Amino acid sequence: MNRTPGETEERTTERTVSDAPPDAERLRRWRMVLGADSADSTGRTLTGQDAAMDGALDALYGGGAGKKPNGRGTGGRSAGLGASAPSVARWLGDIRTYFPSSVVQVMQRDAIERLGLSALLLEPEMLEAVEPDVHLVGTLLSLDKAMPETTKETARAVVRKVVEDLERRLESRTRATLTGALDRSARISRPRHRDIDWDRTIRANLKNYLTLPAPDAATTAGSTGTTGTVVPERLVGYGRSSRSARKDIVLCVDQSGSMAESVVYASVFGAVLASMRTLSTRLVVFDTAVVDLTDQLDDPVDVLFGTQLGGGTDINRALAYCQSRITRPADTVVVLISDLYEGGIRDEMLKRVAAMKASGVQFVSLLALSDEGAPAYDHEHAAALGALGAPAFACTPDLFPDVMAAAIEKRPLPIPDKEYQP
Repeated sequence: MNRTPGETEERTTERTVSDAPPDAERLRRWRMVLGADSADSTGRTLTGQDAAMDGALDALYGGGAGKKPNGRGTGGRSAGLGASAPSVARWLGDIRTYFPSSVVQVMQRDAIERLGLSALLLEPEMLEAVEPDVHLVGTLLSLDKAMPETTKETARAVVRKVVEDLERRLESRTRATLTGALDRSARISRPRHRDIDWDRTIRANLKNYLTLPAPDAATTAGSTGTTGTVVPERLVGYGRSSRSARKDIVLCVDQSGSMAESVVYASVFGAVLASMRTLSTRLVVFDTAVVDLTDQLDDPVDVLFGTQLGGGTDINRALAYCQSRITRPADTVVVLISDLYEGGIRDEMLKRVAAMKASGVQFVSLLALSDEGAPAYDHEHAAALGALGAPAFACTPDLFPDVMAAAIEKRPLPIPDKEYQP
């Protein structure tokens, strides 16, 4: 079976370019792209590191999937990793040697999906050999109930490494963006004198500028005979610091199997938001049941292991629970993260969204919170939410702080046009 150019092009770009003549180098590259099954058409024999790389690729993408390897990068290797843990461990070591981290993560994901290696992740030795990433965390969470006690600590260590990397990447920008949005949303219109924001007050009242005659034009040096003033009909003030939360955030996250990456990112963002004193954050996950994980938000790893990926979906029940916990509608943002495949009562779900919006709640509907873009989702439900003024769209982790800032300030949401489909 030939490999697609996209699969191999990325895998070979990191390698040092050969000193061979251009034609020979071109043949070498085509041989790497086409794989062992088409070696005769190029007349090129791979040796050394090229052969080892080709063997690692052929074990995963070759035509004989399911056979055990009989060699290491020698051209006689059969495709497939088999069910042997030692064989998989060697293969994991090979790909970490020959490919960059981003490519290793793609190959690991493909191995789990194409060759059914999930069960081997239940062995601590396997977990220690893999390259941790968001997709691996999703797989581990789906295997949590089947995971033996001897593996759980290793699995938690893998998950914690990914979570800490995500927190480092996302926390500072999230804090900066939302702190600014909270400061702006907290400005008051009847401030005390010492709390007046004079710059914003003047700009807000420029339309009230009045031209007045000078008190004594004849005696005022350089006078044109007129002067002016701004009449401050509306004062703009700084919101005074308060220990109470200015906004309530409710993250309502679908934990069906297709939402694994979104669950990981939502847990990390939930922990970041919960650490901000000016926000009161609630995290609710659901399938056909509803689980409130708010009391675990101080540790997103605990949150993740409190989820249970898979099962059905009852969005209406989850929104009913969230709605029952809202005490300040005008200061509340509800974020529903779901592919919108509703197993509950569709009309009741839409009525709840409409009721929350009517009460003043800012409602945000995300089809995914991931780097992957929009997944398969229910287009009819997405269109229905859009008609209610809650357009559903996929959101990357980098865009999420801007979406939350807009919701807090009650501005139009920054919807990525390419991803939004009504």
